Amino acid sequence: MSSFWHPFAEMAKVQHAPFIIDRGEGIYVYDEDGRQYLDAAASLWYMNIGYGRDEVIDAMADQMRKLPAFHAFIDYGTRPPIDLADKVAAVAPDRGSKVFFGSGGSDAVDTAAKMARRYFNAIGEPERTVFISREWAYHGMHPYGTSLGGMEPNRVGYGGDLVGDIVIVPFDDAEAVDKAIDHAGAERIAGIFVEPVIGAGGVRPVSQEYLQSVHASVRSAGGLYVSDEVITGFGRAGDWFAASRFGLEPDMITFAKGVTCGYAPLGGVIASSTVAAPFFETPGLMFRHGYTYSGHSTACVAGLVVMDILEREGLIARAAALESEIYEALLPLEELPAVDHIRRGIGALAAVQLAVGDDETLPARAAAACREAGVLSRAMGGGSLQISPPFIMTPEQVAEMAGLLHAGLRDL
Repeated sequence: MSSFWHPFAEMAKVQHAPFIIDRGEGIYVYDEDGRQYLDAAASLWYMNIGYGRDEVIDAMADQMRKLPAFHAFIDYGTRPPIDLADKVAAVAPDRGSKVFFGSGGSDAVDTAAKMARRYFNAIGEPERTVFISREWAYHGMHPYGTSLGGMEPNRVGYGGDLVGDIVIVPFDDAEAVDKAIDHAGAERIAGIFVEPVIGAGGVRPVSQEYLQSVHASVRSAGGLYVSDEVITGFGRAGDWFAASRFGLEPDMITFAKGVTCGYAPLGGVIASSTVAAPFFETPGLMFRHGYTYSGHSTACVAGLVVMDILEREGLIARAAALESEIYEALLPLEELPAVDHIRRGIGALAAVQLAVGDDETLPARAAAACREAGVLSRAMGGGSLQISPPFIMTPEQVAEMAGLLHAGLRDL
């Protein structure tokens, strides 16, 4: 028993038997007894370049020896966040974007929500406070993100809503977005938060037509389209951003995970030139928001090196190729009684939908059985298993992953 409180954990059970990961190499991790596990989830969607990349580690160590961090409030700054912001903006749909850094995805979502409301206040439309979100969505666990989330268990138990003026609609119904706009009043819409592929809610993709329709509807109402790419950003969707793959021009993009591939905590918001303009052009106007580690020097160095690796090694194209490789390798799992179907995502994303029925214990048992077989995944919303491996996975390793999943699931 330790003093560590695990996130999203039933501590009455977990405190007595934590599963300790000791080290990682490539697409594999090892427990304290030295047993190997294939990481089919890239930890928590983020270890895209694999474990043990000395290039990233050495660059971070060099920066830490020189200057580990210095705050970026007011006019202070260090070179790494400035360079990384420029590099991120250069691959964003709007090359004139500005980048606001935080420490992770939950920071990014809350920053985007506050930025949207502050933007409308700044341009003389303070009545725009209503956000639309979607069922099954996950937008982090800060107050805005918790309230925007579309998985009910994550929102209950807090004595009411943490943030008001949020409307949740079905995740794949564009007409429902139009109805929500009409019901709230177009003049009150601040924006919509959209995961291009629902992540923690079960890897649930939608069509390009849906995304473009929702984008057009919210823009027509005068609101902002926020593409939540904490999971899909930096290559997982087979492009730098899913918004680019689907021909969208978001007003904001939230990002985290893939920007450093887990080598340091970092996230942020890419604000379009339109959203940034009032704050960059109006004397005296300030966005009074930020975090101690906004623009953390060492974390931003990790981001710079990771982006170089993604480009140099062609890993974004590799993520695109994994889309069909993963799906085809997993299809034979549909023959197992425990599996209902394989859900194909975009890029390096998929889900094994379990035949849950009335057995609510099946997802947890399935994840545990796969771990015992030597492959790590986790249960997601709706009773599915997460498949989001590192981009460096070879075709042979894709087959290995599928075989291990089959071994874990066949006896359930």
